[in-house]
Amino acid sequence: MSHSSYARMWATAHVALEDLLVDEFPSTVPRPQKDRLQIFQGLATFYLKYLQIFRSLEAVYDQVVHPQKRRVVRQVLDGVMGRLLELKNEMVELEFSEFHYFDDVLEDLKLTPEDLEVPIPRFFVREKIRILRDREKMLAHVLAKGGDLEQEPEVSLQTMCVEEAVRVLQVSERARQGRLRARFMKEIRQAEEEAAQGTSSTPTTLDPDQAATRIQKVWLGYSTRKRTKQERLEEMIFLGMIPPEQLGPSMALLQAQQVEASRRLVQEDHEAEYQRALVHIKESVGSVEGPDIRETLQEQIRQWFIECRDATGRFPDFPNTEDGGSASIFAQKTPEQVAAELAAKEEEREKKRKSKGKKDKKSGKERKEKKKDKKGKSKGKKGKDDKEEEEKGWKMPPSCFLPTVVEGAKMYKDVWQGRDERQNFLQRFDAQLVREEKRLEVEEEVRVQVDELMRQELKNLKLAVDRDKGKKKKKGKKGSKKKKKKGKKGGKKKKKREKDLTADRTLEDLYEELVLEGFLIRPKNTRLSDYIGEYSYLGTTLRQADIEPMPSLSDVRQLLALYGILPLGSQSVHERAPLVRTLLLAGPAGVGKKMLVHALCTETGANLFDLSPGKLTGKYPGRSGLQYLLHMVLKVARQLQPSVIWIGDAEKTFYKKVPKPEKEMEPKRLKKDLPKVLKFLKPEDRVLLVGTSHRPFDADLKMLCKVYRKIILIPRPDYASRLVLWRELLRIGGAQLGPSLDLSSLAKVTDGYTQGHILRAVRAVLLPRRLEQQSSRPLRAAEFIPPLARQDPVFKEEEEAFKMWYGRTPLGKKRARAAKAVEEEGEAGKGKDKDRKGRGPREKDKKSKKKKRK
Repeated sequence: MSHSSYARMWATAHVALEDLLVDEFPSTVPRPQKDRLQIFQGLATFYLKYLQIFRSLEAVYDQVVHPQKRRVVRQVLDGVMGRLLELKNEMVELEFSEFHYFDDVLEDLKLTPEDLEVPIPRFFVREKIRILRDREKMLAHVLAKGGDLEQEPEVSLQTMCVEEAVRVLQVSERARQGRLRARFMKEIRQAEEEAAQGTSSTPTTLDPDQAATRIQKVWLGYSTRKRTKQERLEEMIFLGMIPPEQLGPSMALLQAQQVEASRRLVQEDHEAEYQRALVHIKESVGSVEGPDIRETLQEQIRQWFIECRDATGRFPDFPNTEDGGSASIFAQKTPEQVAAELAAKEEEREKKRKSKGKKDKKSGKERKEKKKDKKGKSKGKKGKDDKEEEEKGWKMPPSCFLPTVVEGAKMYKDVWQGRDERQNFLQRFDAQLVREEKRLEVEEEVRVQVDELMRQELKNLKLAVDRDKGKKKKKGKKGSKKKKKKGKKGGKKKKKREKDLTADRTLEDLYEELVLEGFLIRPKNTRLSDYIGEYSYLGTTLRQADIEPMPSLSDVRQLLALYGILPLGSQSVHERAPLVRTLLLAGPAGVGKKMLVHALCTETGANLFDLSPGKLTGKYPGRSGLQYLLHMVLKVARQLQPSVIWIGDAEKTFYKKVPKPEKEMEPKRLKKDLPKVLKFLKPEDRVLLVGTSHRPFDADLKMLCKVYRKIILIPRPDYASRLVLWRELLRIGGAQLGPSLDLSSLAKVTDGYTQGHILRAVRAVLLPRRLEQQSSRPLRAAEFIPPLARQDPVFKEEEEAFKMWYGRTPLGKKRARAAKAVEEEGEAGKGKDKDRKGRGPREKDKKSKKKKRK
């Protein structure tokens, strides 16, 4: 695509963004909403629209080569990412569920389930590729230094007695002799058959016309069958019943990838040129325009001194740096107004000082009067409280990211929307914009210097004219010093909370120790898109029938992108978005929990620390040793952020009762220290604790949920996901997907099997010898059944156990309460309707009888 194409894409995204901002900031104050369905549909609509804008802006930021445009796009992009996380958080708090289904909204917006996929920004890794390469070299150097710790352990050789060895040798020798004998007998039989055919064959002659007719018949039959088979295959491919043969990426796709790569190289060149220009232009502005700016500022400030002296009879006080210095003087105000404001500020400061020393004591009469007033007012407030109760409902909370989005949209509209760039065909930086920015920076720097000079000059004027006022100011400075000393005492207490146990060690030394001990490992190169799963098309239907559906693998992929990848990849998003410190991936064995952890590190370029109970066995013994290890991990993770701390078999840390075989491992070592470590993680620390568990119901639920606030339940794959999974795994393995391979039946038969089961079955069948035989013997679905039969699937009892466990988590309990409240409201509404309908002549007769009795 060309520069103009991405410019149009940018303009289209901003048009959609302006429409969204109009809905976000309506002209009239919106009333609180009470209909939960209407609220959710509004949030879902916002979420999907922001998601489409996010996808467009990410593509623009990845390919635009103009350095100044990229900064504006990045600002809006970070704001849109943060707004997505805020909307997701609101939907979770509204529905008390991590998984949401948007079928109705997708239909209204004419979108497909593919549009729900959260795009992963490519700049997360690309902008720090050099840092990642240096880190990879350092990791490889440490591993080579201590022996490659990540190699697979050597398989121990089994020893056997002499009798067993002799028996094995005898069996092998007899089998070898049997194969030789069989081959010898086969050769003798073939020789006898050839000799018999040679003696019995008699020469036969056919008429040339008959021979030609016979050859034509055979050839026509063969060619017709071949053509029919090809036409049938093309028809099935056209109807979508059979996937097309993918021999490799098309030439157009390869060319597009080459163009994208070349644009990124141009992007780097333009960025380097822009950085050099920033320094050069600032120096030129400072040398050429700096003296003029200094003189004009000094003249303006001196003129202000004279005007204030003429208006008030005395020289004014110079504004402090906290108030903006001389910049606050020229805010389109007269000298008298400025002097009045400064005097008012001084009076307020004096009042505050006096109020701190004097404490007002209230008499008993005043308290009684206040109590009476409160009682009197409480009666009058009842009407107001009723109105407030009527106005109760859901309101959109304030956003931390919308101001940045609005600012970025305004910058685009003011600077770039109508800018004529026909002369800038190569999309290099705009020198005029750089000069304007640097002029402001130079002016601020010069203003600081001028303020210091003019303060001294004002002081000298006051000493010469108003000496008494100069003495009073000196007294005020002593109090400020005392305050500073008090502040220092308070700061020391905060520092004592976090002791640096490794102050005498360098970061490289700590990094090397963690690698050699096996706590810092190399993540596998897997992408989130490699986690194959299909969208659930029955989610909305099941929820409307009051049945909680199991989440799909597509939903799991989206949650990991929202809770893990986006906050870890962007510092500004992590600081202001709803904070997620911990994440628990729970599900049966083989559903891809570890793969998701490695994908999280690959997509963000994060370090991976492994603190699984098995890794801690026998290392850093005692309470002090464990605290030292956690301090090292947290220190390295913070300084080399983003980082992921992974705890495999997370349920073992919070065992209700430790099994006897695992008592020596001490799996509960982290139970007390882990919650304390999480308190030290601040919003600016891009560190995420991820736990994986295939038996979470063995743990103490209260302690587990105290550490892991966000829980993602990963189910076994459904039919649609299994069908896609079989197709992709077979294609990757080198299989030829023909009509003889019934993938639909395979997906149906493998209900209950996980991704790990299917992968092992594919690897067991697609051996090199079997792949060579595909042309003569196509693959069939029955070949994959024996490897699957040797594995145990996920039975319904295990799946129900996961559902029951998730229902006992805090979020699951909230959802159950909300569902129960909705049912009670519905029953109450029905009862009221029945009562209204039942009020007839019988009720009137009862009332009249009661009156007669009275």
